[in-house]
Amino acid sequence: MADLDGFLARLFAPCLPSGAARVETCRGCRHNAAASNPKLSEEADVDRHPHPPLTLVARRQLLAGVAIKAGAAMFGETPGAAAAPELRAPFRPGLFRSFFLGGFECSTQRRADGRRLDLIAATRHDQLAASDYLQLTEHGITAARDGVRWHLVEGGTPGWYDWSPVLPLLRAAEAAGVQVSWDLCHYGWPDGLDVFSVSFVDRLAHYAAAFARLHLQETGSPPVICPVNEISFLAWAGGDMARMNPAARGRGLELKRQLVRAAAAAARAVREATPGARILAIEPIIHVVPQRSEDTELADAWYNRAQFQAWDMLAGRVEPALGGGPETFDAVGVNYYWNNQWSCAGEWLPQGRWLCEGEPLSPFDPRTRPLHALLAAVHTRYGCPLFLAETSIEDDLRAPWLRHVGGEVREAVRRGVPVEGVCLYPILGHPGWDDDRYCANGLFELEPNGSGRRPVHAPLATELRWQQHLFALQFGKHPGRAN
Repeated sequence: MADLDGFLARLFAPCLPSGAARVETCRGCRHNAAASNPKLSEEADVDRHPHPPLTLVARRQLLAGVAIKAGAAMFGETPGAAAAPELRAPFRPGLFRSFFLGGFECSTQRRADGRRLDLIAATRHDQLAASDYLQLTEHGITAARDGVRWHLVEGGTPGWYDWSPVLPLLRAAEAAGVQVSWDLCHYGWPDGLDVFSVSFVDRLAHYAAAFARLHLQETGSPPVICPVNEISFLAWAGGDMARMNPAARGRGLELKRQLVRAAAAAARAVREATPGARILAIEPIIHVVPQRSEDTELADAWYNRAQFQAWDMLAGRVEPALGGGPETFDAVGVNYYWNNQWSCAGEWLPQGRWLCEGEPLSPFDPRTRPLHALLAAVHTRYGCPLFLAETSIEDDLRAPWLRHVGGEVREAVRRGVPVEGVCLYPILGHPGWDDDRYCANGLFELEPNGSGRRPVHAPLATELRWQQHLFALQFGKHPGRAN
């Protein structure tokens, strides 16, 4: 790589510098961005053992996630290199048809300015679903995340469902042999429906049961669904910060409770309609480090502990009157991007919320918690299978990021965490939420070629094959069936 300094600087660039910067609106780029390269006097490997500053070559290799033992020099977990011996995991993943999944961006929220987003339409996935799913299988991926788009399905009379927006996707996936986990509410709901109303809970539950029956009728199998995607983020962005629907301030906890109430009702309705359905609870995992030590308790209370609140409510551990309980979800999905850990100087907002937004932490920063530790914390808390439901970065950093994430996930599995899969989300480049700029963060680029196929980002495809090989070895599968 000709400019490795610049490469690393971009990867570890702060998200919120002082001064104006363009707003990033892609998955994994929800903050502002600027270029700088943090200078660290000491770094740590994946086991958190400190060691002296590394050379640029060693930095690149450590980024790949291969330094998994203290003092080890296992640099070479790259395509074509001899695989280091792996301890076989005490389990084999079985939740999805393939360990790697492809996630199609399916956000449908109304922005603060009232504009409705529909990323499935914006990426033409609704028109190219057959080709999109076939392309997944060409890369050894036979599992996916996708969206039903509630605002279209129930866009007219309440209780009347037009399944034409989702049937082409459902049938295309079935024809391609791709197992889809369906998001029922990915930030958006039908116009005219008050998210704080009793009707919201009832309508989500009825719609969820109707879709479950449709799925069983079309495929012969009960569905895998996520009733409400990222309750925590939606409650913060829409209930506290007015950055998306319902564009409220100071109502984040109220919105979180309502979304939990609705998700729990939807889960029960789906199980009743289609016994054997599997329910996913998908939330972001984060780690926030305040710049002032005296703010540590605030950061923990408002962020580091609060990130578990939606899951705890769904599980019935807190506020069981909302309807949560052990039957509410079967597996946990965790969303983790390159900027999910950050350092910040907090401030109190007029509505009584403590806000702490700031610069993302480098994986080399000693304040960073390694991803395998974050995954272990979630598993220890809930004791159920989990998977990495979203992860990505932009442009030429896509392959190195997957290499880094793959190494961390394998370390989590070695330590007994039953990671059921890794979803490349989004699998397809897309327009940004706020400004429609192109976000090149997927295995496939947005604009199809003359034959209707999406161009492939070759470095990520190569890295994906290598990661599939390494996980196949770890799980004791034949390398030829690495997915």
